[in-house]
Amino acid sequence: MIEEHLVDPSLSLFNQLFAAATRSASSAMSRWTSGEIMLTLDEVRDIPLEEVVGELDMGFDLLTMVVLTLEGDLSGQLILTFDEENGRRMAASLLNRDVNTDPQWSALEQSALCETGNILGCAYINVFTDLLDQELVPSPPMFIQDYGASVLEQSIMSQAVTSERVIICRTRFSREGQELDWNVFFVPSQTLLERLERAIESSNENN
Repeated sequence: MIEEHLVDPSLSLFNQLFAAATRSASSAMSRWTSGEIMLTLDEVRDIPLEEVVGELDMGFDLLTMVVLTLEGDLSGQLILTFDEENGRRMAASLLNRDVNTDPQWSALEQSALCETGNILGCAYINVFTDLLDQELVPSPPMFIQDYGASVLEQSIMSQAVTSERVIICRTRFSREGQELDWNVFFVPSQTLLERLERAIESSNENN
């Protein structure tokens, strides 16, 4: 079950969209993990650029991340973040093996997390594709170990070109009702946001 924590009423259209995308992603994740992992839409935020990292409490610790990028005019990034312990556990569960304690992630572990990111990303993007009636194709997922704040700052630059604020969707994960230290951040470009907003308004008028 998805819980939508709505915030600013002016963002209700995007809450509606990202709630649908989260339901799609949660169903995909449940199938991928045999019902073990679920997703919850945490918030859709409109944040001043200079406050993004602090507001989202990304911290300055090294994180394990999977990043997918939409290129072209309708661009954006989806960033899946894991803390080290739970990222390792996730990989071990998917590979049906013991948790690896080697400091270096194996190629198989990286592949397992990248496929997780790919499944999530496609679930989100398919919802946007259906709404826009235009195919959006993400890049292959990239496995990254870096400072979360740095990666997030880089991802918002496309919005920074046209706006002094950034809209970010954040989704949390839970395993059997217990919250995990994982997040998905979807950062659409200003152009993609505008197209999505018009499409949602048109869809609501026709229903």
